[in-house]
Amino acid sequence: MFLPNDVIEYLAPQRTVRVLWIDRARALVYTFELGQPYAQPCAETLQAVAGEVLARRARLLLHDPYAAPPPAPLLPQKHRDLQARAWAIVHSLQAEVPALYDARERAALVARCAETHGVSRPSVLRYLRRFWERGQTPDALLPDYGNSGARGKTRGANEGIKRGRPRKAGQPPGLNIDAATRVTFRTAATRYRVTHPAFSRRGAYRQMLDEFYRDRDPGAVPSFGQFSYWLDKDGSGAAELQR
Repeated sequence: MFLPNDVIEYLAPQRTVRVLWIDRARALVYTFELGQPYAQPCAETLQAVAGEVLARRARLLLHDPYAAPPPAPLLPQKHRDLQARAWAIVHSLQAEVPALYDARERAALVARCAETHGVSRPSVLRYLRRFWERGQTPDALLPDYGNSGARGKTRGANEGIKRGRPRKAGQPPGLNIDAATRVTFRTAATRYRVTHPAFSRRGAYRQMLDEFYRDRDPGAVPSFGQFSYWLDKDGSGAAELQR
């Protein structure tokens, strides 16, 4: 079953798309090709997309290579202001989904939005493409920010060196959590939320192991503690959600 924001890689011809939206009848899906500066949303039948995956001409990626990284702990206010401005524009257009995905409808909506917010139409389109490209979250609209060792920066993982608390004797050394694994954690939490009436971290963790880490060696599987820690650190574990 596909969900909005899933990333699908086609093998021939090679291309990668993001699922933007699926209709309630689960018949129509809009996708957006990633890594293409002038890409446009494309309507397809969900059956056709599923058929490509089942025929192994395409595959659902476990990690989203285009997702916006978590924001740096100490963002300049200028960057937050730019994000807020872009988000106000994109959020107003998201209220027009699915009409926004149709080329003719989008042209009129973008023109009206540009006039309302006092920006150019190319700027509105640039915000939209950035939003679709980088995961359809407000973080996607943050300016790229090079963090050079600022306080609070997450340490990088070194091959062969396990970060964090040592494991007990007899336990496998454990998994270093890199950016790709953190994306998996956030994806797993989102997938659990949209398929269950109540959120459970334990349930989301078990589902993640089944979907993403089946048949892995014990030392290549993240612990529940790591999963829970990074959900909180990356802002995916809201306090009101059941643990």
